[in-house]
Amino acid sequence: MLFLRILHDITIMKKIFFIAILLVSFSINAQEINWVTLEDAVELQKTNPKKIMIDMYTVWCGPCKMLDKNTFHNKDVVDYINTYYYAVKFNAEGNDELTFSGKSFSNPNYKPEMAKRRNSPHQLTRYFKVTAYPSMVFIDEDLKHLTTLRGYQNPQQLELYLKLFKEDKHKAMDSQEKFNEYYKAFIPAFKD
Repeated sequence: MLFLRILHDITIMKKIFFIAILLVSFSINAQEINWVTLEDAVELQKTNPKKIMIDMYTVWCGPCKMLDKNTFHNKDVVDYINTYYYAVKFNAEGNDELTFSGKSFSNPNYKPEMAKRRNSPHQLTRYFKVTAYPSMVFIDEDLKHLTTLRGYQNPQQLELYLKLFKEDKHKAMDSQEKFNEYYKAFIPAFKD
């Protein structure tokens, strides 16, 4: 009887050990972007200039959730953004109050009872002319709007734009043809 009890206890200990190993491996493999507020990104730029990427999302948006799950947790995307960008996650229909480029932004038409459904677009959303979700707004080191990338992007699609702006290749593109050449020549390195 005692032998069976000891064997049972050992089996339980093995299961606990296995679960602990799994939890540790999941936490090591979990990739996270260092999200900051827009105001913090602007402040961080003063000592270490980088471009800013704003993920304009809404709580009800399915493609926004896919972008977060599939793209923003991709190791290559996480590493690249954390190294070369300040990343901002912004609820495009939320009720945050903030200041950007000397202007105050809020959402005066926000309805708390609609917090989990479509709500009024935030003033910052309108400022960047975001009309679809998800949208990623790219801002340069001088806080000038570079572009707004609309819709879901897989890691390789987003890589094209992350590298385009980080390497300042957009500055030489004064025509659609030049962008098309860049697009055709681009070889993605990010893994799925």
